[in-house]
Amino acid sequence: MKIALPDPAGTLSDYALHGTPIAKATLTPDAARVVFSAAHVVADPFTSNDPLGPATVDWDATMAFRRHLAGLGMGIAEAMDTAQRGMGLDWSGALELIARTKSELPDALVFNGCGTDQLAPQDANTLDDVIAAYLEQVEAIQKLDGRIILMASRALARVAQSPDDYLSVYAKVLDACDHPVILHWLGPMFDSQLAGYWGGSTFEGCLDTCLNMIAANTSKVDGIKISLLDKDKEITMRRRLPEGVKMYTGDDFNYPELIEGDEMGYSHALLGIFDPLAPAAAYAVSQLTQGNAAQFRAMLDPTVPLARQIFRAPTQHYKTGVVFLAWLNGFQDHFIMLNGAQAARPLPDFVTIFKQADACGLLQDPELAVARMKRLLAIYGVV
Repeated sequence: MKIALPDPAGTLSDYALHGTPIAKATLTPDAARVVFSAAHVVADPFTSNDPLGPATVDWDATMAFRRHLAGLGMGIAEAMDTAQRGMGLDWSGALELIARTKSELPDALVFNGCGTDQLAPQDANTLDDVIAAYLEQVEAIQKLDGRIILMASRALARVAQSPDDYLSVYAKVLDACDHPVILHWLGPMFDSQLAGYWGGSTFEGCLDTCLNMIAANTSKVDGIKISLLDKDKEITMRRRLPEGVKMYTGDDFNYPELIEGDEMGYSHALLGIFDPLAPAAAYAVSQLTQGNAAQFRAMLDPTVPLARQIFRAPTQHYKTGVVFLAWLNGFQDHFIMLNGAQAARPLPDFVTIFKQADACGLLQDPELAVARMKRLLAIYGVV
């Protein structure tokens, strides 16, 4: 099967699809690693809301995608930045998403993003403002019997004056949590408003503060996800975590080697890239569970160029590539996103992602993917 694809100058050449769709594998509860996919949401394309207005979600398609993930045995990291949290999906929309997933998939492994996004950073004046915003979301999620991912707070980054301020806020918020939470350290490449999180001017200083906070609240912490796109920083932190506290990699550039690990430990996974890579992730970790590390790497290593393309700078626009692949694979009927984010990447990105996804076996129905790619090209005037 062939399709004519343009290069960045607009010159067309035939591309022959050659990938083999990945065979389905389902993770079991005894899998070698805990694996979460941070899942995207599907926008309602018929809404009358302006792109920058309130989010309107296609709940049927959004829930169908979560059933797909749960059917692979994947955990779901709900209402996170992959769901355009803070970039189209506000707190009220996030809470509805959390409630719907809990109702529809009551037995699935689901942790839910809990932050302070109902409090605009410029409206935060004191640490008590931040604590109150966190506790409002903690209470709402726990009323649904939901587990929590404690997200980094833009408001806290704005008002905190010292590492001690972070320690104080997290101690009070964790004290209100009924079950151990997953912490979330999101780097400024994902959100520039989180620069200097934990109150330090260097990684080492920030790391010490974060580790001190975890050590003081170990019974309240299941693990921590760090998204710094630096494998050495993750490994450094992983080796210093208290016993029993998991490292969840959020490194969408280096996930195969971090999940496989080394003689001193390994990372579990909580990744936005495992939204489009869910079949590959399920197959790879099932192989790792059987003790076949070579097959684990043989499946995941070829996906890294695709992940690096989707998460290239400006990294916060990675959601566009994620949703593009969901559309190509038939999980939704359109390529429209909250906030008009489908326009956040240029055509050459989509061409490259199409080719790389094919090479990795991530186009589930090549005929459908080709037909939809042709529709996208036509919008750009490619005939």
